[in-house]
Amino acid sequence: MQKHILALKVLTALVLLGCDQPAVTTSETSQTTVVDRTVLPIPEPERPFYTELDVRNATPPPRFEVKAPEGAPNVLVVLIDDLGFAGTSTFGGPVGTPTFDRIANEGLRYNNFHTTAVCSPTRAALKSGRNHHVANMGGIIETGTAFPGNTGQIPNTVAPLAEMLRLNGYSTGAFGKWHELAAWEASVSGPLDRWPIHQGFDKFYGFLGGETNHWAPFIYDGVHPVELPDDPEYHFLSDMTDQTVGWIKYQKALTPDKPFFVYYAPGATHAPHHVPKEWINRWTGKFDRGWDTLREEILTRQIERGVVPEGTTLAPKPEAIPDWDSLPADEKRLFTRQAEVFAAFVEMTDHEIGRVIKAIEATGQLDNTLIFLIYGDNGTSAEGGRNGMFSEMTYFNHVQEKVPDMLKVLDKWGGPETYPHMAAGWAVAFDTPYQWTKQVASDHGGTKVGMAIRWPRGIKAKGELRTQFHHVIDVAPTILEAAGLPEPKIVNGTPQRPMDGVSMVYSFDDAEAKDRHVTQYFEMFGNRAMYHDGWFARTIHRAPWEMKPRRTLAEDVWELYDTREDFSLVNDLAATHPEKLAELQALFMEEAEKNHVLPIDDRVVERVNAALAGRPDLMAGRTSLTLTEGMTGMSENVFLNIKNKSKTITAEVEVPESGANGAVIVQGGRFGGWALYIEDGKPAYDYNFLGLQRFTIASSDKLEPGRSTIRFEFAYDGVGIGKGGLGTLFVNDKKVAEGRIDRTQPMVFSVDETADVGIDLATPVVETIGSEEKSRFTGRVSKVTVEVK
Repeated sequence: MQKHILALKVLTALVLLGCDQPAVTTSETSQTTVVDRTVLPIPEPERPFYTELDVRNATPPPRFEVKAPEGAPNVLVVLIDDLGFAGTSTFGGPVGTPTFDRIANEGLRYNNFHTTAVCSPTRAALKSGRNHHVANMGGIIETGTAFPGNTGQIPNTVAPLAEMLRLNGYSTGAFGKWHELAAWEASVSGPLDRWPIHQGFDKFYGFLGGETNHWAPFIYDGVHPVELPDDPEYHFLSDMTDQTVGWIKYQKALTPDKPFFVYYAPGATHAPHHVPKEWINRWTGKFDRGWDTLREEILTRQIERGVVPEGTTLAPKPEAIPDWDSLPADEKRLFTRQAEVFAAFVEMTDHEIGRVIKAIEATGQLDNTLIFLIYGDNGTSAEGGRNGMFSEMTYFNHVQEKVPDMLKVLDKWGGPETYPHMAAGWAVAFDTPYQWTKQVASDHGGTKVGMAIRWPRGIKAKGELRTQFHHVIDVAPTILEAAGLPEPKIVNGTPQRPMDGVSMVYSFDDAEAKDRHVTQYFEMFGNRAMYHDGWFARTIHRAPWEMKPRRTLAEDVWELYDTREDFSLVNDLAATHPEKLAELQALFMEEAEKNHVLPIDDRVVERVNAALAGRPDLMAGRTSLTLTEGMTGMSENVFLNIKNKSKTITAEVEVPESGANGAVIVQGGRFGGWALYIEDGKPAYDYNFLGLQRFTIASSDKLEPGRSTIRFEFAYDGVGIGKGGLGTLFVNDKKVAEGRIDRTQPMVFSVDETADVGIDLATPVVETIGSEEKSRFTGRVSKVTVEVK
């Protein structure tokens, strides 16, 4: 009998290992054991007890190992940043994207695939299969609030796809941009629950925020900051590709039968547009005809290639976008350079994606790899406004850059000395045939992106177009169905909210299949819409370059379109079908209520400031922060907020006999920040206003060897934001320098630069003391205290 019990346990274990048999039956016990993959993790079988004294007389149980279902495909999901519907040659755009072309020609392209219109919400929806407010991502994480649906904290009831796959026997790796971590959790204090390696990924190599400086990123390997190589040719996009390729090859070398799930999400083509010159030079002169002509050329190609229907007309440009022919020569010269750099970024990104696909091909498993190429997490970004920007941080601080100032750095555009974005006219062109762009969830220019799927083992069709309406929430259920896995009901002990998305597998081999995703709400910063059975009701609440909404939420004007007949949304039917409009408006409110969309918060930049947003703040209630040398990498949302107020910085330093140089404490970098430092033995304070203007308050005397106390006091001018003040520098309580700081950054210093003690990581606040190792303080910072009033 003991042997029979052991045999049953062995068979039970085999089922749990994921073998083909759905159940095991023994005639003697008439018991059937079925693996339940709807409850994750799959429990280990009970360990048997033994009575044998000598191990030579005993048989060990089989090793417990959860395996994916037989034949489950590898999965590669590629998500490009800020690239709209017309961003690729595959969808009629001006930039050659041979990798995208290849995948589309060997698989399927979808011309009715939608996002949420902004970064974080799309990513959370993509990787969970739930609507973005359900995942608490009503906006980007930096604009989180205290309301459900907008906190930025992914709930345990919304387990990510990666965790589902990992617990079902997949290796999982994420590379590039994350942007799903609640702003106040991005520190050594955590909690680490929502960091990538606790959201289902065995491996993470990338950056946590919404964007990064590709020449000098602040990146993590797991939870550990990465020290960048001293290489003037370094570029993060190439680095993350190297990491992805290396991980795939290593994983397949060790476990060739274990499928992988790779999430490859470059910071490209989000601003800053950072590209090596050899890529930029290929585009010289190719945008001289301007954005109006470009839109017409793109639409012609889109119709020729069948990605938009015959008879589609261009939607009108927004009124704020000037006609190209009306621009003066200097503006044309600046704007064409911006487009050249952006096109180079797109082309380089497609090339790097090609390297990843070639690495899979080298393993011999490309045919059983399900590839999603999603060329945009939203439409192309128009946050550059009318003129574009030398430093993208100007957008977040309500500063309008001037064309003459940007022309001074035109030859450096895209390089390490710029942090650039392009004029909004180009964004509209790269979203052809639509009117609007990123942030506008109520227009297909903000939500619709090019998407292609390839999976030869599971898709017979090649080079075909699919027109069914789909949304990023459909990717996760598609992957589960392709892998032969059920949607789990419980993950890590927590009952799950069911996925909102529908699997796309039904459309793989049936171009005429009836749509299964028939209802979808859209909302972002007050721009909102309702899609149902081909009808689309929407309101334009604000444009991306507008700091304030056009009307109150209650006063918004709604429009109505029949997307089955009106691909580019140009024929408003609100007046002729008021009953249909009312029906969709009511449906929006129903969907909004059950998906945590309400109450709607239409603020944007104001919500970047935790105090104004009302969200949790790691420094809430504190007026001082005491640090010491080695405490580095503190993002802006976990550091004491010194903006728009008076402050005092007190540093206790030890100066060696040879003298001291380097950073004492810094926050931010080349494109905005401040620094208390010592240069040639002399203490100084610098305020770098957006990389546009610098204020220096420096002592003329060197510090004596030994211990000294340096104190900097800033007396803010008064009530309001972005004002200046008087700065005073003291050494051992003696005033050594004084000066005016005429203006300060009201909202944010940087998305990816950090506060550091004893060194200035990434780009330098003060160019003359350098960055990274050159800026390391040569003495010792015993203690530094930052206080605010």
